[in-house]
Amino acid sequence: MLRGESKVQMKPELITANDVQPPGKGAPVPQVPAIPMPADSRGLALAILAAVAVVFALQWAQTFVVSLLLGILIAYTLNPLVSWLERVRIPRALASLIVMLGVVGTLMLGAYSLRGQTQTIIEQLPAATTKLSAGLARLRSSQQGTMQRMQSAATEVEKATQSASTPSAPKQPATHVVIDDPTFKLGDALWSGSKGAASAMGQAVTVLFLAFFLLVAGDTFKRKLVRLTGPSLSNKKVTVQILDDINDSIQKYLFMLLVTNALVGLLVWAAFAWIGLENAGAWAVAAALLHVIPYIGPGVIAIATAMAAFVQFDSFAMALLVGGASLAIATIVGTLLTTWMTGRIAKMNAAAVFVSLLFWGWLWGIWGVLLSIPIIVIVKVVSQHVEQLQPVAELLGE
Repeated sequence: MLRGESKVQMKPELITANDVQPPGKGAPVPQVPAIPMPADSRGLALAILAAVAVVFALQWAQTFVVSLLLGILIAYTLNPLVSWLERVRIPRALASLIVMLGVVGTLMLGAYSLRGQTQTIIEQLPAATTKLSAGLARLRSSQQGTMQRMQSAATEVEKATQSASTPSAPKQPATHVVIDDPTFKLGDALWSGSKGAASAMGQAVTVLFLAFFLLVAGDTFKRKLVRLTGPSLSNKKVTVQILDDINDSIQKYLFMLLVTNALVGLLVWAAFAWIGLENAGAWAVAAALLHVIPYIGPGVIAIATAMAAFVQFDSFAMALLVGGASLAIATIVGTLLTTWMTGRIAKMNAAAVFVSLLFWGWLWGIWGVLLSIPIIVIVKVVSQHVEQLQPVAELLGE
């Protein structure tokens, strides 16, 4: 640099692909490929950890969350009756009490009317167990007879082959090993069953009280949720729309369950009465109640009725007929009517519903299978109205 010249600080400029001139005239300008931005690995890891924590929290708080959800579902189911009584000038607290007492009284009256058939089934359990064990022993002995003949024939062939190929050797005494199976203690089973029944009764009472208080509260929590969304009118409208859609979807789903379960009970009663199965009314009520539990309930009823038919008719063919009829009715109603009505109500694809059944069943067992569809319906309704959850709504939709 010459003396006297001023130092000029040059600012660096960005050089793009268009500023680079190719050596030849008319040559194409090279395109610089876009560099992909790195993913937010920290945010993804935090989201995964949060999801795992939520799953463990739901499993740890299973008793509380299941009782809460059952109480909410019962309150949703009975709310139209309470609202109708409130419109005819009955205070809401008194209307809620009347509806709850009516429901409990109806259930107790139905159980009392079927007490004779239920007691007959319970009294027949010891004889049924003995008869079923004898039938299975006969079947096992016939199978063992065939297998023993085949084994003896194979043993004779093996002995003949060994005697022809090797010289005779002194026979060694055979050693027999006997493995004792662990004994079944009936007292322990009855004790564990009584504890489970007491726990179930306590949980049922808790759910009924929770449903009663939710019915008495009415729209109180709805108004509180609307106020919590803030002063924005748009947020309040979205919240009201979400709550109304959830209310409408859950009530339609529960009405669908009532219709399909009643239909299953009527068809099972007609089929069992035509076949001649004893205590058909009690079995029909049990089939209607257990049909609420997808897949598992119909399977339990099919096995139980097949055992009852074998005890009554002493025939495996009749047992298969009764169990198959129960399973066929549950499958036809559940596959055709229930699936069609669920699709019309929730507008969800069958794969999403089945995955929800698997997940909640793995998490909470029977209660998870029972509550899986209402949970997934609520998730879909909320995700439809929240912009950040639109991908979830797209995955669950048809």
